[in-house]
Amino acid sequence: MKLVVTIPAYNEQATVGEVISNIPKTISGIDKIEVIVIDDGSSDQTAKVATQAGAFVHSFGRNKGLGAAFAQGIRTALAHGADIIVNIDADGQFDPKDIAKLIEPILNDNADMATASRFADINLIPEMPWIKKWGNRRVAGIVNQLGGLDMKDVSCGFRAYKRDAALRVTLLGGHTYTHEVILDMAFRGLRIVEVPVKVLGVRKVGKSKVASNVITYGWRSLVIMLRAFRDYKPMWVFGGISAIFAIMAMACAVFVLMHYITTGAFSPYLFVAFSAAAFGFVALVCYITALLAGMINRLRILQDEQLFLLRKKEYEKNNG
Repeated sequence: MKLVVTIPAYNEQATVGEVISNIPKTISGIDKIEVIVIDDGSSDQTAKVATQAGAFVHSFGRNKGLGAAFAQGIRTALAHGADIIVNIDADGQFDPKDIAKLIEPILNDNADMATASRFADINLIPEMPWIKKWGNRRVAGIVNQLGGLDMKDVSCGFRAYKRDAALRVTLLGGHTYTHEVILDMAFRGLRIVEVPVKVLGVRKVGKSKVASNVITYGWRSLVIMLRAFRDYKPMWVFGGISAIFAIMAMACAVFVLMHYITTGAFSPYLFVAFSAAAFGFVALVCYITALLAGMINRLRILQDEQLFLLRKKEYEKNNG
């Protein structure tokens, strides 16, 4: 059983070495532990420090974003024969010693993905700016609504993935990955569990590269989440829009019809009749779009399953 710990890092020379050094050398149920650092185009000595600390380093030529670094970490870990993949940030906010606790549900076959939670245990909630706590609650609420989940923390980057779950990961967003991965796995019916851990609420050094601007981070995350929901639940999205316009068309049509029955003329509400026709047309177009998107989604599900089987076959070929 091989555990690969991936660490996306962008200008983290001050902390990445300590994070690597604190990763446990032995864990019960694990035969081999390897550390991989994805250097996301750092301009400092992140790659050098990580190499000196004993990690395998994959460097980008330029900064591509946390989502791209995470996806590359998954690919590299699988290429190195990982059975379990743990992703941990390079900023030192998470305690690497909690890795054993995090992977326990996977080792016991109780989860396909285990995510560290800062808010699941009220006694472990970290000190952090109130705006970030508020934002985390709001984002968790949105993800729970979209994915039919009941999670306290959906933004934590400290996570563990079973090999088959990692083989299914396909990310389209480059900015971040935390919410997209949870929704992707929830829509696929994979098992997700939260593991309460103690986390530093504020970075040891510097500022967050991803969430330094709460408004920008929130907007980008919302766009990623809505895109994921649109792709997996197209009938809810386009069908919902169609229903809204259909109701508006019906309301306008009923109003004009009642006026015509009463007065025998459409005037002076002829524009309402045209509005009813326009709303009805938009409703029809949206409904047709929903049907087409639903068919495309079914094709995507089949293609995702084929991609998973191809990845699994390639993994087994490369790792015996």
